[in-house]
Amino acid sequence: MQNSIKYLVGFMLTCVVYVNYAQEVNNSEKIEQLENQKTLVQNEEKEQLKQAVEAINVRLDNKEISYEEASKLKSAAAEKHALNIENRLTIIENRIALLERNAHVTQDTGANLDGFTLEIGKNKDSDEYDVKSIYIGPKTKKKPVVYDRRTTSDLVFAIGFNNAIIEGQSLNDSPYKIGGSGFVELGWAWKTRIFENTNAVRFKYGLSVQWNKLDIKDNLYFTEENDVVTLEEHPLNLNKSKFRTTNLVIPMHFEFGPSKKIERDDYFRYSTYKKFKFGIGGYGGIVMQSLQKLKYDENGSKQKDKFKDYNTNNFVYGLSSYVSWGNVGIYAKYDLSTIFKDQAIEQNNISLGLRFDMD
Repeated sequence: MQNSIKYLVGFMLTCVVYVNYAQEVNNSEKIEQLENQKTLVQNEEKEQLKQAVEAINVRLDNKEISYEEASKLKSAAAEKHALNIENRLTIIENRIALLERNAHVTQDTGANLDGFTLEIGKNKDSDEYDVKSIYIGPKTKKKPVVYDRRTTSDLVFAIGFNNAIIEGQSLNDSPYKIGGSGFVELGWAWKTRIFENTNAVRFKYGLSVQWNKLDIKDNLYFTEENDVVTLEEHPLNLNKSKFRTTNLVIPMHFEFGPSKKIERDDYFRYSTYKKFKFGIGGYGGIVMQSLQKLKYDENGSKQKDKFKDYNTNNFVYGLSSYVSWGNVGIYAKYDLSTIFKDQAIEQNNISLGLRFDMD
């Protein structure tokens, strides 16, 4: 046992020595790298200044700003990047001086200009997060900022009540429970600005999965005979009778509403943060699965039945609309397609709930 402990301690000490040795870097090599970085820093700042000037010229050509305003912006950009060069070169010079005074310097990841970074930024004057740079790699190789991002994307999530409009019946007479019937929608959406110089109208489109559930009351359940689906009373007392369809759809909406224009030297964005939005459109797709669940007691034992793939329509399509303030809104959708291909009485799914657009 003592020998094992000795070997273990020896192994750990060896690892520590190896790690410390690996962390030490040769001064001359590091100084040479830093000297080369001086040129990289100057070239990077000059390139960024060039892009900023080009962006200002675009605004001048579009008559968004006057010649005097453009001159002021160019002077401010030149001063900014000149100071950037001065400050960044000072950091490198201090690093070189530190290396020259010491035989060995332990690698300091905090001060390592060649380190790897992930940058997700929010401008101090912005109302919302606007990612200027997402980059994993040397800091001297930032991705350039896109001057005008016309298309953005976001996560969409909706949840609420679900039921069915039945021919010749009102919702009050529906065979489905209001509280137990619900829907969930989860998807990814893209939003494209339609006009060049205004964000008043946007086209929103994407891909979503919809789950529509009906909680059947009065001891009823769906039966299928000769491909015709009807609601019948179950011979036993049902504890649960639920029917669910899973759809994969492509939603498409025209979105209207005001936005705030955020302008910077090298880019501009339209922000709908805390703004009113109104969307109207529809969706179309396929029914991936239909499922009925029944729970009941038989001869003192609990039973559970599952019936898949009823004679539902293979395709689903409908109308939808939402009214939002910021990222949260009221959402309604109505299937123009009937739930089943052949049914004694036509019925169309309808949903109402909350919609969350994480844009």
